[in-house]
Amino acid sequence: MNLPSRLMEDAVEAFASLPGIGRKTALRMVLHLLRRDAADVDRFGAAVVRLRREIRFCQTCRNASDSELCSICANPSRNKGMVCVVENIRDLLAIEQTGQYHGRYHVLGGVISPIDGIGPDQLEIASLLERAKSGEIREAIMAVPPTIEGDTTIYYLSNRLEPLGVNVSTIARGVSFGGDLEYVDELTLARSIATRRPYTHAADQAGDPFARYPANSGAVQPDDSTAPDSPTR
Repeated sequence: MNLPSRLMEDAVEAFASLPGIGRKTALRMVLHLLRRDAADVDRFGAAVVRLRREIRFCQTCRNASDSELCSICANPSRNKGMVCVVENIRDLLAIEQTGQYHGRYHVLGGVISPIDGIGPDQLEIASLLERAKSGEIREAIMAVPPTIEGDTTIYYLSNRLEPLGVNVSTIARGVSFGGDLEYVDELTLARSIATRRPYTHAADQAGDPFARYPANSGAVQPDDSTAPDSPTR
């Protein structure tokens, strides 16, 4: 792609270095900026520079913050005894957007991956253990990716947290709502069956289709009332 200006070329290269942005999209962004007022472009550039220079990370959970504590850790209404452990800030934001979680977080900054040379010392695990040793954490909810590396991380953390009196749980893994079973991978389907929950008609009749699945329930032992079609029979 031959551009008439070296300045445009440099700007396109800069935008194209961002994840998910190709050169054509980068060029459209550059041409858009050229049509904007100079003051608008200055504000845009200043915001990016300030972000990189002034952003801080919460001293407690490692979330992005403008001060020593992020807005979540500084909120007294959040349940400080419940900590959701996530791989990165993007996952934290995804959980926050649900509006269903009211505890606090801990951002690991990655997952254990020996093949990539990432061990516990490269992650924010020591700070998590310090929080647990202080008696602050009663339950740690593992919300890391359902991968081999994610499971390795959960296994490592559970071995370190449970001796400290912390109850370790994981987010539910299973078939997505509206999905067809024929397209679900075998491991996900197997886990969905193994961690099935009892169905209650009372919650359904009350008009809440999600309340019929009790929160924090584990795998259901098959019996005559809860698993009439259980394959373990």
